[in-house]
Amino acid sequence: MPSYAVTLLSGGLDSTTVAVQALQETGNLSAITFHYGQSHSKEVDCAQEIAGVLGIQHQLLDISFLGQVAWYSALTNPDRFPVPEDRSLDRMGASIPITYVPLRNTIFLSLAAAYLESQVLYALEIDGVPPDEVAAPLYMAPNAIDYSGYPDCRPEYFHKMTEALAYGSKLWTEYQIPIQVKTPIIELSKMEIVKLGLRLKAPLELTWSCYQGGAVPCGSCDSCLLRAKGFEEAGVSDPALTRSQDGL
Repeated sequence: MPSYAVTLLSGGLDSTTVAVQALQETGNLSAITFHYGQSHSKEVDCAQEIAGVLGIQHQLLDISFLGQVAWYSALTNPDRFPVPEDRSLDRMGASIPITYVPLRNTIFLSLAAAYLESQVLYALEIDGVPPDEVAAPLYMAPNAIDYSGYPDCRPEYFHKMTEALAYGSKLWTEYQIPIQVKTPIIELSKMEIVKLGLRLKAPLELTWSCYQGGAVPCGSCDSCLLRAKGFEEAGVSDPALTRSQDGL
């Protein structure tokens, strides 16, 4: 069955692991990276390099206006709202932090689904591919175990969004082809994600998870702390950290 799979690739540990899994499952994959007005482009640069190494089609989409719309966040407005540092895991799970970007995943998911639907509709209506021979998977890398409490990373959110995409799409309404939102690591711990990435031979050394955009990861933000926890519990050193310290 032909697959027109799309994966969201941020350049981080989680999305890179999912991209490699998606590539192995589908064999035909496009990656989308959003420049959404975040305070630095380090992760975007990493995403471009990762897509090149994986040999997949890559779309870098500039939606930097989102930084003006979703301005109440440390990731889009760091001068006004500093990134929290050195928080304990208990504090991370106690409330939604200022690094939450309002409705970011809703916007990302909608745009990626529109891109995917366009590809599949073209295949159906221009190339003449029969509907019963088409699949439309959309991969994302949210995590609801070792995470900062973002509401748009929970399983129930993705269940509701999958329903909404079906009701709002021509692909389902006319052809009964669902946009299959796949979140393969949503219930894995960070340690399990690290082990999965290593098993899949994902290029983890190229990934960037830090909320800051310095020469090396800050080691203090939630994302750095959760990543460090994952590698420590997996019993392996972080190849990206070694690479950054070597100045590569």
